[in-house]
Amino acid sequence: MKLLTLASQDKTRATVLSVLAAITIIIPLCNVLTPVDSALHFSAYTVSVIGKYLTFALLGLSLDLVWGYCGILALGHGAFFALGGYAMGMYLMRQIGTRGVYGDPLLPDFMVFLNWKELPWFWYGFDNFAFAMLMVLLVPGTLAFVFGWLAFRSRVTGVYLSIITQALTYALLLAFFRNEMGFGGNNGLTDFKDILGFNIQSEGVRSMLFFLSGVALIGAFLLCSWITSTKLGRVVTAIRDQESRVRFLGYRVEMFKLWVFTFAAMLAGVAGALYVPQVGIINPSEFSPLNSLEIVIWVAMGGRGTLYGAIIGAVVVNYSKTVLTGLLPDAWLYILGGLFIVVTLLLPDGIVGLLQRKLKEQAA
Repeated sequence: MKLLTLASQDKTRATVLSVLAAITIIIPLCNVLTPVDSALHFSAYTVSVIGKYLTFALLGLSLDLVWGYCGILALGHGAFFALGGYAMGMYLMRQIGTRGVYGDPLLPDFMVFLNWKELPWFWYGFDNFAFAMLMVLLVPGTLAFVFGWLAFRSRVTGVYLSIITQALTYALLLAFFRNEMGFGGNNGLTDFKDILGFNIQSEGVRSMLFFLSGVALIGAFLLCSWITSTKLGRVVTAIRDQESRVRFLGYRVEMFKLWVFTFAAMLAGVAGALYVPQVGIINPSEFSPLNSLEIVIWVAMGGRGTLYGAIIGAVVVNYSKTVLTGLLPDAWLYILGGLFIVVTLLLPDGIVGLLQRKLKEQAA
């Protein structure tokens, strides 16, 4: 039975990879190569929307690794996504140069408006793409490492850890809203012009960003699948199921938790960095605790502890959000809350678990 389950999971993962690879390749090609009036053409807007879904899928995947496999319910996981987005946004702002409203070659427009006289030290280096991409990984990774080191060494677990992570993202929300922080205040960072010298609004760049989002998601999925199949992954899963017994066997549980928590935060940072140039803005609202709760709903909806369930859940929920906020804009939050209740009561294993049960019933 166990071998059949593993074979079924391998087949499902192969199917998910095939679908992701097809989407990653076909949609950009249809956008660039097909005529606008063709039925096969994907507009730049559609490419950006689906590309955004791919970044959300990567974000959901990162939470599934830390929650579904390690049992750490981080209700502030969106903070790492936002920090990665801000790192990318700072690079894009430095590329504007004299094309801003005030024409300052060094200071972004919001700094000129607020009468800043010089560029803050923490903005240095963000005119370099490689440095910015390094910060996309290091900033969320460092925060997760420091936070995790303090929390896990103190053996903070369960609901207490969830509340602390939510408090962390709320504190960052309040901090980034302040103009004196130097990150654009409540307006955030926007009005981006180009990336690596290419017009960020062009269809070619939009398609390339989509392609990179798909490649990042596929790479992360393969890497996470490999991690969960190693001894490290088995120990992490054992910590989720019976932490005290793993500790009794001599494993340093806090080190395993810290590694997974930090790695997941870095994946979330990459997702944020790919998200920002496709939507054209990053502001403090991305730190909202509600956003982090939505990520939890994506993973629960798809089926946690499967990796591909997080991808499915992220795409399904966000597509529903796109459609329903257009039809019933005031009702979306109620619908989202209803979805969470339905999943908790009727679909504890999510969409993936429901499909697996149906397939087993048919096979029997």
